[in-house]
Amino acid sequence: MADQDSLPGPCCSASRPAALHAASAAASGPAAEPRRASLRTGGTVRAGMVPLPGGEFLMGTEGPEANPHDGEGPVRAVRLRPFRLAPQSVTNAEFAEFVNATGYRTEAERFGWSFVFHRFVPPEAALGVTQVVQDTPWWWAVPGANWRRPEGPGSRIKQRMDHPVVHVSWNDAVAYCAWAGVRLPTEAEWEYAARGGVAGRIFPWGDELTPGGLHLSNVWQGGFPDEDTGEDGFRGTAPAGAFPPNGYGLYNMTGNVWEFVADWWSATFHAAGPREDPRGPDGGTAKVMRGGSYLCHRSYCNRYRVAARSSNTPDSSTGNLGFRCAADA
Repeated sequence: MADQDSLPGPCCSASRPAALHAASAAASGPAAEPRRASLRTGGTVRAGMVPLPGGEFLMGTEGPEANPHDGEGPVRAVRLRPFRLAPQSVTNAEFAEFVNATGYRTEAERFGWSFVFHRFVPPEAALGVTQVVQDTPWWWAVPGANWRRPEGPGSRIKQRMDHPVVHVSWNDAVAYCAWAGVRLPTEAEWEYAARGGVAGRIFPWGDELTPGGLHLSNVWQGGFPDEDTGEDGFRGTAPAGAFPPNGYGLYNMTGNVWEFVADWWSATFHAAGPREDPRGPDGGTAKVMRGGSYLCHRSYCNRYRVAARSSNTPDSSTGNLGFRCAADA
């Protein structure tokens, strides 16, 4: 089981209160079982993936930037079989294709609300907000917020179809993958891919966040949580293909949106766990998420690094959390 005493703090994303899970789920009913993709659709998803050779790499960090309580260390040699990974996180357009084909309703839609960063909530949506996360008051539980309306009533995704889909839970991500005939990457696969063949560095491109003043990822600039100067060109999500790709041709492996992976969360399991294609513990209450998001800043959440990790419950959804797909070679 996961180490519940070692779950990350609530800075990175917000979780659905446990007391609301059963009541809201009972009221909304079970999720519809998604139909599998046609061979053409599933083949199209897989055809766009980047083949990665696998092999041995050094996973984790023990550097001064690490969060030890998150279990970022120890640095250990891990060996992976070849696999394939999508070059981008799943976009609104791709998720819309899934929903249109299956009629699937996300958990945020069935719960009736999702977490939105407070500065993005439009006035008409703010009127319905009655819940704010106590320790991180910038997270508002907005009625009507979901993947179609990322900031709640009054918002839309028409101009953001190439942006990552957000307000999707881990369960929603697994449903999409089942439909497309793919899967979520393991945590080890995700970090191997994020490093892009660059060993021991903080970011996919090196150790400087903005080498020569160049922005290479979508993270927070300014004073969090009240001022985002948008120096990297974006406030909120950026297109899934924004910024240069890493050495493997993968986009936004740090920043933009957190990405759910397959593994259950533990801060200690991997210290003595498997080194060949590790899969994490057999169970738990939270799933690992990787990569950081547009809300990360060194003064508050420096988890926009390739070795950084955090978690959220499988039914939680926020405006800065999405996923990308993987497949066996």
